[in-house]
Amino acid sequence: MKILITGATDGIGMETARMLMDEGHEVLLHGRSAEKLENVAEELGNAQADQYVADLSQLAEVRSLALGVTNKHSHLDVLINNAGVYNATEAATADGLDIRFAVNTFAPYILANELLPLMDESGRVVNLSSAAQKPVDSEALSGNKHLQDGEAYAQSKLALTMWTMELAPRVDPVMVAVNPGSLLGSKMVKRAFGVEGSDITIGANILYQAALSDTFADASGKYYDNDAGDFGDPHPDASDSEKRQALVKQMDDIIEQTGSL
Repeated sequence: MKILITGATDGIGMETARMLMDEGHEVLLHGRSAEKLENVAEELGNAQADQYVADLSQLAEVRSLALGVTNKHSHLDVLINNAGVYNATEAATADGLDIRFAVNTFAPYILANELLPLMDESGRVVNLSSAAQKPVDSEALSGNKHLQDGEAYAQSKLALTMWTMELAPRVDPVMVAVNPGSLLGSKMVKRAFGVEGSDITIGANILYQAALSDTFADASGKYYDNDAGDFGDPHPDASDSEKRQALVKQMDDIIEQTGSL
């Protein structure tokens, strides 16, 4: 299998990459630092692994990442949108968006749309959601309203889950949103909450399953809650087709305005 993982230089992403590489899958690694990517590839035992550098808070770089993959590969089996942001010293991006929405919502949306031509019905798009989900404020989505870290994160993750469920019926590959588990010991969790967190392999295991197992073969448009260990219901707004459609339209308009698609 050929699998792209965003945010693969630490935490759940790196551990998922390790599990997949150990089984012989071709893993395409994404990170923000070329030096860190090289070090991680060596640590994972595959210094020749494809490496892609991009700051996912900048939508133009997201598109460049997608172009880099499509220019080199004619087929992709799995896209794991793992990269995420909870807090940041500068909340606003160069595109005028809140960084949580930029990285957690818009970047995976652009990547999924740009890479879909490389995927067929046997492929999978795995979007990293969260148990933290709150109704999306359209003004915050567009960058016109400032939110506190936790609120912005929760809204961005519901937005991700909503567009996943909206797009899933329209695309060939399986598209699923996954809460990998609450307060896992990633760098993001340690920085945001000041706790060590649970074993990150809990999250890596479910991402591995979402990418490869038969359990997810018919899961398109569904939400998997790893806290409960089963598919479940996300926030009610994710099941509201009118709200989903409005969200996707607003996202498309914002992306068009930034010239990122």
